[in-house]
Amino acid sequence: MRVLATRSPGAQAITTTRAKSRHHPPATTRRRGGRPSRSAALLLNERILDVATELFLAQGYGLTTIDALARRARISKRTFYHRFADKAVLFGAVVHHILERLRPPPNVPLLEGATLHEVLKRLAGLILQAALSPPAIALHRLMVAESARFPELARALNDEGTSQEAVTLIGGLLARALDNPELTASAREFVALQFLQLVVVVPQRRALGFDQPMTAAELEHWADSSVRLFLDGCRGWRRSP
Repeated sequence: MRVLATRSPGAQAITTTRAKSRHHPPATTRRRGGRPSRSAALLLNERILDVATELFLAQGYGLTTIDALARRARISKRTFYHRFADKAVLFGAVVHHILERLRPPPNVPLLEGATLHEVLKRLAGLILQAALSPPAIALHRLMVAESARFPELARALNDEGTSQEAVTLIGGLLARALDNPELTASAREFVALQFLQLVVVVPQRRALGFDQPMTAAELEHWADSSVRLFLDGCRGWRRSP
């Protein structure tokens, strides 16, 4: 720091303090040059992903460019490519970014309830809450509109493995709660996938505009009825001859 030629009262004390600081810099002194701190790097990544999410969902995958992203995020293209190999990798990170925000907080129990019906109904409600949220609906529209031209979009969504997580969770729950030896591991995986489809597809189609979106009361009734139908099928499950 430059020392002024004309000193004001108390300048001697200030100069002395500065001289000492050259030998004993305070702990909060910011490093000049070099790599940014971990917290700064995380904040920058978060800003890039927020901007990319906004651009992808607003104007689609094909029309979103790295140039536009860099301008909006106030970064250089070099900074972008230091973090993401290409647009497809960025989209995968955006999908992860969206889905992580849709997950229930860690302190929310997923399998809570006195009966299997109550547990599955609660789980169905959490699934619907995530699947019908505005970001999830916007992501679904994007996938439907552009995945044929850009197969990497479907791969990015599939790589997140969220469906498989739910299938494993439901399959394990059925294995512990139902006394049906016919419901083998492969059968549990099959019926868990059907549970996800049963719960989500119609409410999601209505949220996409194929009909009036369901009200909160309708969604609760839908979840309850879906679980009843699902459990009736699981209890009576028989292997194919």
